[in-house]
Amino acid sequence: MLLDGKVVLVTGAAGGIGTATALLAAQEGARLALTDVSKDGMEATAEKVRAAGGEAVSLPADLTDGAAVNAMVAAVVAEYGRLDAAFNNAGVSGGQIGQGGRRVAEWDEDAFDRAIAVNLKGVWLCLRAELTQMQAQGGGAIVNTASLAGLTGFKTTAGYSAAKHGVIGLTKTAAIEYAPTVRINAVCPGYTDTDLMKDAKRRSGDTIMARIPSARLAQPQEIAEMACWLLSDRAAYATGGEFVVDGGYMAG
Repeated sequence: MLLDGKVVLVTGAAGGIGTATALLAAQEGARLALTDVSKDGMEATAEKVRAAGGEAVSLPADLTDGAAVNAMVAAVVAEYGRLDAAFNNAGVSGGQIGQGGRRVAEWDEDAFDRAIAVNLKGVWLCLRAELTQMQAQGGGAIVNTASLAGLTGFKTTAGYSAAKHGVIGLTKTAAIEYAPTVRINAVCPGYTDTDLMKDAKRRSGDTIMARIPSARLAQPQEIAEMACWLLSDRAAYATGGEFVVDGGYMAG
């Protein structure tokens, strides 16, 4: 199994890609620590893991608060004794914070700050705590969720795109600094059938579908497959990369 016996932390675990990755990681033998802003959703994912015969603990944390993130990682280590891999997946879209359809000059300042705080600062805070632990124990692997919006511009995504570009830059910098002890990569999902897509589908679903050569949205499980491979020892020579899973969108 890809992750047999490994302790894996998944943020944004209450739904979508986070839930799919937690379930696949458990299937591949991982012991899981899950966190999300939605305590009920996070625990529901943990229950699904347990029902399938896996092991999972729920650790609520505000990922924009450094002390809370440090405490979360400490709790993982207290529970399992180590942290082998982490999937920094938590994020919010512009639509989820009331900015759907707004161009750069139309975004609210508070909403822009929120997009950066969750999607970029939260990843950095998680990286900081995870790297400290992984360095101390002698190794590990980290995957950050970026986006196609971290690779190119998309209309009406100002705060989200800025943050996701930042995630890719942060990933590359950390990968250089911490190799060969810790591997750090980014996964860049294309349009995926999750709650983050609801606003975009409502406003411009037909336009989006016309740009995807595979003629469908990704399923969360398909992004999870890439994340779990990158977290596994089978990806031992992969670090500092941005791994696109987009049905051919960026090839057009």
